Amino acid sequence: MLVSRAFGTGMSLINRRAMSFGPEAAGVEAPTPQSDTNYLLYLHIPFCEALCPFCSFQRVAYKDDKARPYFAALRDEIRYYHKLGFQFTEVYVGGGTPTVDPGELAGTLNLTRSLFPIEQISAETNPNHLESDRLQLLQDCGVNRLSVGVQSFDDRLLRRMQRYDTYGSAEQIVVRLMQADGMFDTLNIDMIFGLPGQSTASLARDLEILRERLAVQQVSFYPLMAARSTRRRMATEMGGTGNTLQEEQYGVIREVMTAPYRPVSAWCFARDAGLIDEYIVNHEEYVGAGSGAFSYVGGQLYASTFSIPRYHRLVQDFGNAITRSRRLSRLEQHRYHFMMTLFGLSMNKAAARARFGDEYFRVLWRELLIMRLLGAIRDDGDTIRLTERGMYYWVIMMREFFTGVNRLRDDMRAQIHDEIELMRA
Repeated sequence: MLVSRAFGTGMSLINRRAMSFGPEAAGVEAPTPQSDTNYLLYLHIPFCEALCPFCSFQRVAYKDDKARPYFAALRDEIRYYHKLGFQFTEVYVGGGTPTVDPGELAGTLNLTRSLFPIEQISAETNPNHLESDRLQLLQDCGVNRLSVGVQSFDDRLLRRMQRYDTYGSAEQIVVRLMQADGMFDTLNIDMIFGLPGQSTASLARDLEILRERLAVQQVSFYPLMAARSTRRRMATEMGGTGNTLQEEQYGVIREVMTAPYRPVSAWCFARDAGLIDEYIVNHEEYVGAGSGAFSYVGGQLYASTFSIPRYHRLVQDFGNAITRSRRLSRLEQHRYHFMMTLFGLSMNKAAARARFGDEYFRVLWRELLIMRLLGAIRDDGDTIRLTERGMYYWVIMMREFFTGVNRLRDDMRAQIHDEIELMRA
């Protein structure tokens, strides 16, 4: 446990530097596509019916009169990236709660399919939206992977997370998931471990429900990633900001989920071959559209404004809402590729050399040495693979990476403090 804590501290320092952006500015130059590259398009829908105390994503309370003009601006931004020449073959819709306004979402996805050769569409939702009419609409507009944010089947924890009254009890959620199963190529359930007050026994009950009562194709277990901006509310409403059992609980998850599931990433388990939960595993480069969206193209990170009124103005004036960008150094680019690729459990060495040249493994010699000494990876000659021990180290790496992203979100949210207070009023 001491080794994993030290490892997490080191990852935190690295990601803090990588996520250090300059001040916000209007009219930041948008990414430029490569003509022979297919990208993923990420669409961010920031509206939610309830704002969970642990969530640090860009999200605001849903209001119809705010959502409709937002979706209109989002469609304009999608048209802008089409004019730039991007080719998108996959769409991932996150939030917020993307399905909070199904008609506007369907119109946006139908536009996207008319402009690009889309092959896969993934969308996030909450359990209360697993209604037949809404699910049929998602099918009709091309969604073939649906990810449902459950987080826990413990009613006590659901109440602490402010989810019980809005999204349903554990039993209600189970019934709705059963009804939705089979409607999509992949139905994924999102869970969280390391929650305040979450015991290993509670987690074990969650695992029993997943294995014995539900047989969905895919389950993703995220470690709690508390941001600075959420800690006070979590402490007040959830009784803390995390627990010290993450490593133990991940071990239980790995043991129980090994059969009939198999790991397809460090925290995603699938029964059959299907769409991997994290779009960054298959698509290292992606373009984000929407308020609070991020992009990574050509070694450059981009961040879009958290202000929804400013989002509208920027899209109208510039076509996009990017307000910050940062060029990653060669070392940072290699580290990012290394982390994201091995998050999917293995790396083809020839493919890495073809993309980056021989410098790739020379630059990363320290990282490779540390991972070998930790027993996190093994080299099969042509392929570098994560070991079972390495899977938890990669959970730590991804946790600290997204914690670094959360710091940037906090910084961007702080720029619009007065606006957020006004919207809460």
